[in-house]
Amino acid sequence: MINLILGHSEDVHIIHLTKALTEANSIVVHLNTSLLPIQLKASWELDTEKSYLVLADGYKLNIDNIHSIFLRRISEPYIAPLDNANQERIALDDSKTTLRVILKSSSAFWVNSWEISYRIHEEKPLQLSNAKKMGIKVPATLTTNDPEQVIKFVESKEKVIFKPVCGGAWTQFVTNFHLDPKRLNLALKISPVTFQEYIAGTNIRTYVIDESVYSAEVKSESVDFRQDKTSKVIPVNLPERIRQQSLDIARNFGLLWTAIDWRLNPAGEYVFLEANSNPVFLYFERQTGFPVTQELVKLLTKAR
Repeated sequence: MINLILGHSEDVHIIHLTKALTEANSIVVHLNTSLLPIQLKASWELDTEKSYLVLADGYKLNIDNIHSIFLRRISEPYIAPLDNANQERIALDDSKTTLRVILKSSSAFWVNSWEISYRIHEEKPLQLSNAKKMGIKVPATLTTNDPEQVIKFVESKEKVIFKPVCGGAWTQFVTNFHLDPKRLNLALKISPVTFQEYIAGTNIRTYVIDESVYSAEVKSESVDFRQDKTSKVIPVNLPERIRQQSLDIARNFGLLWTAIDWRLNPAGEYVFLEANSNPVFLYFERQTGFPVTQELVKLLTKAR
């Protein structure tokens, strides 16, 4: 049984999961997609319907032999700089398309699928829209590069945070410094931003792996607990209704594996913030004792 892990082999989560899968008698192959086309060879043939990847160490991977694919991270192929920018763009597009065609031609079991992982990651505002349609409480949110809309939104809320639309930076409080007209206009000419009403209360993180649900309170004084290296993670039991909502969110979003972030407000309401399609989990697992790794191994090695 071959389990393919997409990502950098030095990623601590990949190292950890590789060890666990190997101990479960699986063959683990790593694929760092940034190595295409310089160190990674890829072939797709219509007549034989065979696809191969020849890895940097010379290992030839027949795509048909892959049992499951764990998507930790897909990086863009690295294209050596060319004098012609248009040729460089074509080379990048061709490399990405070849990789996509080969991986998507596989009948392997994905955790999580390429399309869903990137749609969930890159279209985070739609997560909130879908959750709201499911009857789940979500924070008021505005994604815009219109300064007038920002001012109107901020004035209508007691406290507001802002963050990148697609992620990649820490959440911050909106202050008068940010609302200075010159600064605000300049920032919004660079890109749209997501603004959100701040939900006071407790951080709750819920991991869903197939049909299993594990939750913990994340104790932190930071507006974004990912910044807080002193945060503590304490196991909690979700109300049955919220546990079921967690499963419903994962199914609705097409995720077999996800971490859902909630805020438990002072009124006792759970407010959905976002679902992550390739979350980190080692810190959570080590502090809570929840068998996240064991559940992932079971999911990836399950007979199909």
